Amino acid sequence: MSVPKGRRTVLAGMLALMSVGPLAGAGPLLAGAGPLPGLPDHPPPRDPLHRAGELPVDLRDLWPGAAVVVRGEHSLVIGHDLAPTVLRDLAARADRARRAVAAIWGPVRAVILYPATDAEAAALAGAESTRGLAAMATADRVIVLPSGYARLTMTGRDVVITHELVHVATGATRGGRVPMWLSEGFADYVGYRDAGIPVRTAAAELAAEVRAGVLPVSLPGPADFAPGAPRLAQAYEEAWLACRFIAERFGEKALVRLYGGDVTGTLGLSPAQLTVAWRDYLGKELA
Repeated sequence: MSVPKGRRTVLAGMLALMSVGPLAGAGPLLAGAGPLPGLPDHPPPRDPLHRAGELPVDLRDLWPGAAVVVRGEHSLVIGHDLAPTVLRDLAARADRARRAVAAIWGPVRAVILYPATDAEAAALAGAESTRGLAAMATADRVIVLPSGYARLTMTGRDVVITHELVHVATGATRGGRVPMWLSEGFADYVGYRDAGIPVRTAAAELAAEVRAGVLPVSLPGPADFAPGAPRLAQAYEEAWLACRFIAERFGEKALVRLYGGDVTGTLGLSPAQLTVAWRDYLGKELA
């Protein structure tokens, strides 16, 4: 039986990158759960029982006696009763993600929490549902969902952590100050920018529609990103490729400026003209 190609399932405002098939070129983003590979030597983790005073006040008593703290070059990872090797791997990814975000947006505080269970993660985030998630972003930190994160490949983990750090950096989860297609599309743009994943692979669902002669009529709106929306994966793919188009045609600085501006003032296009140009871009990239 052939394995269907697919990219992910995403819940509104938070990312879960869960592939249901192999990805050409970069390998699948979804893999069987298993132990993380070891990394090159890192400084040993600091003992949370003796170094708790060095943590932000609101993080000192997360898991008394069971917290494991690992510091990357510019990141802080706190896990609940987890092996330091696992957390060192995550710290290395957080450092890479922080550099990727800083290169396009600016500095971001990389604080990652890795709870022992999904239920613990939901409680930390105040989320009612975490089904299908690999990680979540709050205003100032990223929270890992153990079950979803464990299923991601190495590339998938990098993309997810980078995506969520973009949300932290931009404040995209605070009240919808920018269109959702822009906040989610920009987070994906940064996440995929250096991942080496072919466009038609990362946007597999949307590519299938385009090859069938079906192009979206408009940029995705809030309802398209709602949990259970019939074209949820395509909505994220549409948003990502809208941001990719803007960066390629107008430059990354213009894409960043769009956060504090509007389409016409920033790009010199009307919203209708942007839609037409974006649809043409989809046809060329995915057909």
